[in-house]
Amino acid sequence: MDKVSYIISRLLQMIPTVIIITVLVFFMVRLIPGDPATILLGIKATPEKVAELTARWGLDKPIYEQFFIFIANIFKGDLGESLVSRMPVVDVIKLRLPLTLFISFYAAIIAIVVAVPLSLVAALNRDSLIDQIIRAIFVTALSIPGFWFGIVLLIIFSVKLHLFPVGGVGDNFSQMLVDLFLPSLTLSLHLMAVLTRNLRDGIITTLRSEHVVFAHAKGLAERLVMSRHVLRNAMVSGLTIVGIYMSWLVGGSVIIETVFALPGLGYTMIQAIMGRDYAMVQGLTLTFGILVSLVYLLTDIVYSFLDPRVTL
Repeated sequence: MDKVSYIISRLLQMIPTVIIITVLVFFMVRLIPGDPATILLGIKATPEKVAELTARWGLDKPIYEQFFIFIANIFKGDLGESLVSRMPVVDVIKLRLPLTLFISFYAAIIAIVVAVPLSLVAALNRDSLIDQIIRAIFVTALSIPGFWFGIVLLIIFSVKLHLFPVGGVGDNFSQMLVDLFLPSLTLSLHLMAVLTRNLRDGIITTLRSEHVVFAHAKGLAERLVMSRHVLRNAMVSGLTIVGIYMSWLVGGSVIIETVFALPGLGYTMIQAIMGRDYAMVQGLTLTFGILVSLVYLLTDIVYSFLDPRVTL
C-alpha cells in the first residue's frame, strides 16, 4: 500500500509542474521577435491582410484573453492550428511523436548496452591500462558536440561506406533499427560516457561493502555475487543518471533530427521557430515539457522498486 501511496503522491506532484510549464510556454512564445502574420504573408503583407490574419488567429486580443482561450482549448484537446501548414497541432504531434520517442529510447538502450559491460570491465581492472583507456575514451566523448559527431558518422558510414542511409526512415521495425542507428548512437554518446563513469565508481564502491565481502565469505559463486549484490546496487545510482538524461535525450532530438533530416518533433520544432509558428511552437514545447515530467515520474517509480528505502 505504501508503494501505491507513493505513486499517487508523485502523480499529484505533476499537476503544479504541468501548470507552471503551460504558463511559461504561453508567455515565452510571445517573446519570439517578429509578427507571424507579416512573416507568413511575406511580400504580400499589406496592412489589410496582416490585420485580417491577426484577427483570424486571435492575436489582436489582449494577452490575458489569449491565455484563457489557450487554457480552455487545452482542456478540449485543442492546441490550435499551425499557422504555416494549416494542420491541427495535435495531429502533427501524433504524427511526429513516435519517431522522437523511438530515437530517444533507442539511444538509451544503446548507452546501457555499451556502458554496463565496459564499466564492469573498468571496475574489475581498476587503474590498469584497460581501465585508463576506457576512461580516456569517454572523457573525450563528453567534450564532443553531438551535432559534430553525427556529421562525422554520416560522412564515414553513409557517404563513404554506404552502410546506413543519409536520411529518412523505413516503415517496418527492423528497417527503423537500421535507419535510426546512427542518430540514436549520436544521441547516446554523452549518456554513454556519464553512465560508464558512474557505474564504474558505483561498482568499485559496492565491491568494498560489507554485504559483498560477506557474500564471498559464504562461498557464493562470483556470477551470483556480481549480479545480485554488486550490479543491482550500482544500478540504483545509474538509474538516476538514465532518468535525468532521458529528458535530455528527448530535448536533444531537436538538433539530432535536424542533422539527420528526420521528421520528428525536434525537426518540426526548428521549422516552427523559423516560421514564427506560434501555435506549433506552443504545442511542441508543452509536449516536450510534459514528456520530461513523465520521464522523471517513471524514474522515481522504478527507483522506489529497486531501492525499498525510497519514500516520498
